[in-house]
Amino acid sequence: MTKVLDHLEEWLITFLMGAATIVIFLAVLHRYLAGFDIPVLQDWLLGLNVSWAQELCIILFVWMAKFGAAYGVRTGIHVGVDVLINRLDERKRGVLIIFGLLAGALFTGIVAVLGGTFVWENGAHYGIFHALGLPTGDLPEGPTTPDLEAPTWIVYSAIPLGSGLMCFRFLQVAWAFWRTGELPHHDHGHVEGLDEEAGEGPPRPGEEDLVYRMEDELHPRDFGDGSDGKDGSARR
Repeated sequence: MTKVLDHLEEWLITFLMGAATIVIFLAVLHRYLAGFDIPVLQDWLLGLNVSWAQELCIILFVWMAKFGAAYGVRTGIHVGVDVLINRLDERKRGVLIIFGLLAGALFTGIVAVLGGTFVWENGAHYGIFHALGLPTGDLPEGPTTPDLEAPTWIVYSAIPLGSGLMCFRFLQVAWAFWRTGELPHHDHGHVEGLDEEAGEGPPRPGEEDLVYRMEDELHPRDFGDGSDGKDGSARR
């Protein structure tokens, strides 16, 4: 189930990024082509209304940012200042890491609840009841966006959905760290194919970033007794 959620998360982010790129490209292409004095083409392009493109791109980027933040928690790509934490002994370091992850889960959970309440009262209540054929009474329909004229509650749904997923990811990482002592890593300095060119062959699990590790104990590392948590070999 978790793997299905991981794939859905990645597919959604990819779709949002691709859609935003295409919309921006078409809007820019329309703008510049409409400036050429080509009798039939110019009249046709000027008759097209693409004022909605900017608003749609903003919405797509907002959704992409919210779900991308959850993806960042899962993969460990968020920037963190952990110099002091990594200087502590393993027990204190573990306590602080768990505290930080649970604090992140609490914050994003609160945002998800408050965001869900806002969306529900901003028109989602009416929209869902209307779609199901239930009596809406005096429920407010909620405002719409200026250009697309889409219900704003659909746009704002990125807040409870993205924050809720982010809360889940914080809890997921905290649970994995509690069980294994490992945190998700993302090596920004890794170059694909570098190990193969050096003749070292593919790295063993847990040693993908071995060549980039430093001896100052100030960089992210797994929780343990100085080993990589896989076969007991010491870190460099």
